[in-house]
Amino acid sequence: MASPSSCFLLLLLLLFSGQVIRGGLSMAVGINYGQIANDLPSPGRVASLLRSLNISRVKLYDADQNVLSAFLNTDVEFVIGIGNENVSAMTDPAAALGWLEQHVLPYLPYTKITCIAVGNEVFKGNDTTLMADLLPAMESVHQGLVSLGLETKVNVTSAHSLDMLGNSYPPSAGSFRQDLALFIHPILNFHSATKSPFLINAYPYFAYKANPSAVSLDYVLFQPNSGVVDPNTNLNYDNMLYAQIDAVYSALRAWGHPDIEVRISETGWPSRGDGDEVGATPENAAIYNGNLLQRIGMSEGTPLKPSVPVDIYVFALFNEDLKPGPTSERNYGLFYPDGTPVYNVGLHGYLPPMSPSSSGMMMMMPGFRAFVFALAALILGLEVAASGTGGRKWLGAEVTAEDICHPRGPRWCQVWQIRDGR
Repeated sequence: MASPSSCFLLLLLLLFSGQVIRGGLSMAVGINYGQIANDLPSPGRVASLLRSLNISRVKLYDADQNVLSAFLNTDVEFVIGIGNENVSAMTDPAAALGWLEQHVLPYLPYTKITCIAVGNEVFKGNDTTLMADLLPAMESVHQGLVSLGLETKVNVTSAHSLDMLGNSYPPSAGSFRQDLALFIHPILNFHSATKSPFLINAYPYFAYKANPSAVSLDYVLFQPNSGVVDPNTNLNYDNMLYAQIDAVYSALRAWGHPDIEVRISETGWPSRGDGDEVGATPENAAIYNGNLLQRIGMSEGTPLKPSVPVDIYVFALFNEDLKPGPTSERNYGLFYPDGTPVYNVGLHGYLPPMSPSSSGMMMMMPGFRAFVFALAALILGLEVAASGTGGRKWLGAEVTAEDICHPRGPRWCQVWQIRDGR
């Protein structure tokens, strides 16, 4: 039977690791966490904000080690990214394996990385070399996961722009661009073989901005409207986003892949824009994202796939002040960097203060957590060698000084398995 001191110390470990049991269900919505800014809160504070919002699905555009470390021992699932600038390098299987060993392996299973997006909107530009390298890079990353025994836990995909469609109206006639067939066909074969999702960045805002006189604002904002009927299926669409999703499903089916799941890796609405960016207002952004969150909360499917709840990552968590391009690009965030909402969509979170004296900050500091683990291990009576070898075996794993003091990764987390064996 464990001694009272052991129970107390294990409770202490639980508290300082942030593993306090919380009530309520996590929101089904995902959020894009971009970091092209110079005024964002630290990843540890962001972890607290998302926890307070009950959001447990996050998409990154890289594999930021500070972010992944800040979310150790949380229930947040991550999509991490390999930027376009690194896609060509990933065609080398050794490089892909090395990338996985550095950016994925040290964090699993304590940070829940479930998906790797190789490249972003590769087919939006004219770089045919990048286009040709995309599939080999995806294959190399997947093979690396296989060699590490992680292929059933982490899938490989890429996020695409709707520009890859040659036709999107009506949704039943959705089709891919024929000039991209050489690249897209084998990528679809890869998705079918690996059972990985097909990611699309879809923005009804762009359609409205391009032709506000012809596109109904109510239709793109999920507001009450008469809808648009697909003449081939007689399905009625009351919003553009669902029509865009079903256009992608139709394109996949037309090329022989009705089995591939479509997920929306980005969608959102800017709260500010330049003079020629019609509709970019906080009012419209609040309506779009507010209605979108309600639809997601209802586990709603599209007219073509009514029994399959839409899977969506909202863009974005914060406004990003260093993003290039028009003003709208810097104003897609749901929150300002200080944690206050840009507009009200019913999300009320808490961003901890920056004060290092706060208990929240102490819990975020890997060094402090490592100290608590080391102290507890010593009191529990572990005879740990000062070097990285010769440690004591505990629950089948050798525990060394390096295990206790390692600030992140599997060896550090083995300390969780310590129990009183005296």
